[in-house]
Amino acid sequence: MTNVLIVLTLPEAVRMQYFEHVKKHFPEVRLEMVDHHSKVDPYIAAAEVLITFGPHVANHVFEKAKNLKWVQALGTGVDGIADQPGLRKDVLLTNMHGFHGGPVSEAALLAMLSLARELPRSLRAQARRKWERFPVKLLEGKTVGIFGVGTIAAELAPKCKALGMKVVGVSSAAREVRGFDAMHGREDLEQAVKDWDYFVLLTPFTPGTKNIVDAKIFAAMKSSSFFINLARGGVVDEDALLDALKKKKIAGAALDVFAQEPLPEDSPFWDLENVIVTQHQGGFFDGYPGFALPVVEENMRKYLAGDLKGMINVVKR
Repeated sequence: MTNVLIVLTLPEAVRMQYFEHVKKHFPEVRLEMVDHHSKVDPYIAAAEVLITFGPHVANHVFEKAKNLKWVQALGTGVDGIADQPGLRKDVLLTNMHGFHGGPVSEAALLAMLSLARELPRSLRAQARRKWERFPVKLLEGKTVGIFGVGTIAAELAPKCKALGMKVVGVSSAAREVRGFDAMHGREDLEQAVKDWDYFVLLTPFTPGTKNIVDAKIFAAMKSSSFFINLARGGVVDEDALLDALKKKKIAGAALDVFAQEPLPEDSPFWDLENVIVTQHQGGFFDGYPGFALPVVEENMRKYLAGDLKGMINVVKR
């Protein structure tokens, strides 16, 4: 019998959608689920299949997974899994693709609008029961730069254009992409950001993008510009970002992802009035399991049938 372990640090109702679906469609497997990686010990040694998100596990899980043969990541990003030294090279890794464009592009629009209209300022006034009016900024006529041009950027760009924005992309290689007014290669990032009013970060975390948004990039940005991170915390030099925010080198930031998650309670990001902190919410929406579970189901059927070559979204590493 195949042992399957689900590790999900999510609300119980969401966790149970995954558990019940796998249990219903694959009664022949022995299925276990825990809500935190610290609770895997009774099951991990026997687990052949692990279903999880990268931020929900830690290296000790893979070090103890002596029988592990396949990891199904429930997100697109596989950092937290693929980069763990305890994960053996022979373990198959699959992920998700193609359905993050809608939710993450909406999260980017929310971030830009919230920063432009100083939404946190209004919420603070509401908490004090104070009626305070102030002029806000518009997105219309502004330039948004998107670093990382893939599925999400392809959905975000036309939405920004509909709001009257100029859209500039930065990718690993400069190329023409529909919906973008201009495109630059990654090597031109420092020069490109000088003209941006909003910098939306979407590029995946890889060894080549680690801390690629650093002090030089923030120094090149306009003091009136805003930074939005919906990618991964490791892509940004967080010390440099903190310095830029504290010294008002940039106007503010909306941060959904961090190098360490959950964000520690003593992190200075929590206290900065020019920062909006969200809890890795960008792609987390109520319909997510409905998109992810068909992928899990298809791959599980192929895996149990021994058709490893037929599995989808296999990550090369």
